[in-house]
Amino acid sequence: MNRARIPGWAGRNYLLLTAAAIITNLGTHGALIAAAFAVIQSGGDGGDVGLVAMARTLPLVLFLLIGGAVADRVPRHRVMVAANALNCVSQAVFAVLVLTGEARLWHMMLLTALCGTGQAFFNPAAEGMLMSSVSGEQVSRAFALFRMAMHGAGIGGAALGGALIAAVGPGWVLAVDAVAFALAGALRAFLDVRHIPERGEGGGLLSDLREGWDEFASRPWLWAIVAQFSIVVALVGAAESVYGPLVAQDELGGARPWGLALAAFGVGTVAGALLMIRWKPRRLLLVGTLCVFPIALPSAALAVPLDVVGLSAAMFVSGVAIEVFGVSWMTALHQEIPEDKLSRVSAYDWFGSTAMLPLSTALAGPAEGVFGRSNALWGSAALIVLVTALVLLVPDVRRLTRRTKRVSGSAPGVPGTPGAPGAPERPATAETPASVEAPGTPGSA
Repeated sequence: MNRARIPGWAGRNYLLLTAAAIITNLGTHGALIAAAFAVIQSGGDGGDVGLVAMARTLPLVLFLLIGGAVADRVPRHRVMVAANALNCVSQAVFAVLVLTGEARLWHMMLLTALCGTGQAFFNPAAEGMLMSSVSGEQVSRAFALFRMAMHGAGIGGAALGGALIAAVGPGWVLAVDAVAFALAGALRAFLDVRHIPERGEGGGLLSDLREGWDEFASRPWLWAIVAQFSIVVALVGAAESVYGPLVAQDELGGARPWGLALAAFGVGTVAGALLMIRWKPRRLLLVGTLCVFPIALPSAALAVPLDVVGLSAAMFVSGVAIEVFGVSWMTALHQEIPEDKLSRVSAYDWFGSTAMLPLSTALAGPAEGVFGRSNALWGSAALIVLVTALVLLVPDVRRLTRRTKRVSGSAPGVPGTPGAPGAPERPATAETPASVEAPGTPGSA
């Protein structure tokens, strides 16, 4: 790569993180499809697909808070490398079992649970590491470019994964994912963490978790949106992890059309990232929350169900919308949360956003039996619209504005103090309430 074309803010850590994210997304987007079709091809039904999906998300939820506390104490790159190693081994074993025809439901549940455990430690460390790799006025652009690269790789991974499953079966796609984790872990081992201030020895795990909770709970915009996403992620997770592959198998012709629909979502995220490279909305969370409404479209498209063209169009629009939200959310987190608390706040974000996912994926099969697949999907779409409308009632969500300087170590509530940079904006002609608590964020690194 020509060094002259690399922007000055894109330092070594940012480039390593971006390269590693591209590699893992190439593997993982195909592997997620492969896992569902491995269950189906072994004779499983919708309930079994839901159980395997739950096995991944349950340890993710259970260990996230511990992962966040560890990532604010141990060098973050070490946590990331260890998590990648665990995921590499578990996916390699999964691949061997599928290729040899020996995979049983309990095997698949155990191995996906190991992957979920790795992600629980990886996600808070990765988000904190990414946010510490950039600073200044280009933060929003850096996040948009990172997410564009990540999701661009997801396009290829989903499309290639669907094609490979149809051609050679899901086992080889899982093997590719294992190799991707190994390569990405090797890159992340070279991350430089010397610029991140070392924390003192005081306190323990519970003290760290309490401190992170105080930071999280003091910001109404943060916990309101995380509560919203606990429902949105659960509904979307059930729709795309369980109902999507089943609709594809029963109505669309199998794995390839579903892979194309997921690839369309990836194209949408790239388009959304390109938009956010240029567009810097002043009211970050208002714009981001409005963009959550279109996330209901794929559930509605699966409920009809639309053909692969209509489903892909819905997935594309959803991808654009979630990317606008994601960049806005990450920018808000970066500017409002002190660096030494980022991983713990990120862990509460991830925990809240995914807490209901194991339950939703486990209940997706029984819900289909009680309500019917179409009614369950229509209900999901309606709930996404409802909870998003409720979040817009939170004043700080509507008022939080963009600024260029981040919080360095303020007490909870300071960023939202009336008149402070980045505080919720008040109309010039209106009286400001005596006190307004500050806000906070969801997203993924």
